[in-house]
Amino acid sequence: MKEILITAKNSYIGNAFSISTFNRYSCEFISCRDNNWKEKSFSGYDVVFHVAGIAHIKESKANSELYTKVNRDLTIALAQKAKAEGVKQFIFLSSMSVYGVESGVINMESVPNPKGYYGISKLQAEEHIKELSNENFRIAIVRPPMVYGKNCKGNYPRLVKLALRLPFFPVLNNQRSMIYIDNLSEFISLLIDNCDDGVFLPQNEEYVSTSDMVKLIAEYHGKKVKMTKLFNPLLRLFFKRVKFINKMFGNLTYEKSFSNYCVKSFKDSIRLTEEGS
Repeated sequence: MKEILITAKNSYIGNAFSISTFNRYSCEFISCRDNNWKEKSFSGYDVVFHVAGIAHIKESKANSELYTKVNRDLTIALAQKAKAEGVKQFIFLSSMSVYGVESGVINMESVPNPKGYYGISKLQAEEHIKELSNENFRIAIVRPPMVYGKNCKGNYPRLVKLALRLPFFPVLNNQRSMIYIDNLSEFISLLIDNCDDGVFLPQNEEYVSTSDMVKLIAEYHGKKVKMTKLFNPLLRLFFKRVKFINKMFGNLTYEKSFSNYCVKSFKDSIRLTEEGS
């Protein structure tokens, strides 16, 4: 059984991975909120799964150094320590944000060009740790799109609030790449089993329409939301002017790729996310 060290004690993705793979790996957590991790030996671990980072806070000049310190510098230090102490694989949870685009289709040839501090710090971390990679220390960089699942943070809870409060919702046949937490955990497991290295763009097997997602959430809670095209012209007018509207109703996808790691369909993922809510 492989020994996995996860670099955050309160990480949504790290905790979900540990729970879903408890019978496949032995997972241990460390906190990176202080410097105590520097005193811990990484020797004996097969994989360091680095999920600690700063996200879901409003960016400003005041916190730009925090993004750099946590998302870049911490990542580099952890990877250097892992390599020096004989860890075989370092998996870095990066982000779709490194591409800096709000619409379109992204593929493996797309050139990253981040716009915000979050994406910039993630990309800088990627570039530095790639230099550490060799046949004995494999670096896997994972750039997931929006991750959702039970008790997640970010945009999904906002969609739930809209689904449960609004009597109607715009219907636009947009396409977004997203990934359900169990699908992401399975993808990470395959990286570990194969000791893969490189850059990876995991996603659900199906692209997601925001309108379909809201409809499914509402239906699960026994609520009917009337879908309407009445406001579509107004929404399209504000696509480029209002970031939130573009993020919710625009098109942003990874190019379709092999996705046999998707253990849950989109419909099942919404049901499992909303169970008990």
